[in-house]
Amino acid sequence: MNKILVAIDFSEKTPLIISQIQDIATSTDSQIFLVHITPPNPDFVGFETGPQSERDFLAHQFREEHRKIQQLAEALRKQELKAVGLLLNGSTVETIITEAEKLNVNLIVVGSHGRTGLVKILVGSVSEGILRRAKVPVLVVPTR
Repeated sequence: MNKILVAIDFSEKTPLIISQIQDIATSTDSQIFLVHITPPNPDFVGFETGPQSERDFLAHQFREEHRKIQQLAEALRKQELKAVGLLLNGSTVETIITEAEKLNVNLIVVGSHGRTGLVKILVGSVSEGILRRAKVPVLVVPTR
């Protein structure tokens, strides 16, 4: 069975990325792994033990993101596609590459927001980082 990892960020372009992969998954009888990466825990001292308001905020945010990814996976399953939603924590590119290897996927799908200039230099490009490091084909869906 083919396996496809689809990295999503819950932007307004997420439905476009998912719609692009549906035909591929149907025609190749592939299992879809929808993956959303949450940022790593803050690197400040005391995060583990305080402040409670920050921990509560992050817990709420994680629950919402988990709910969203599960809803997206369920919508695909209702269309008779094999889909799993995964919420992972870590550095985006590194976590996607690691998970793709762990799941032994045949294809990684990412969206490209088309950032240029200073934003691309400061923030970097997730799709570019994945293209450089992936050991399997990568489909970049332009979302502009």
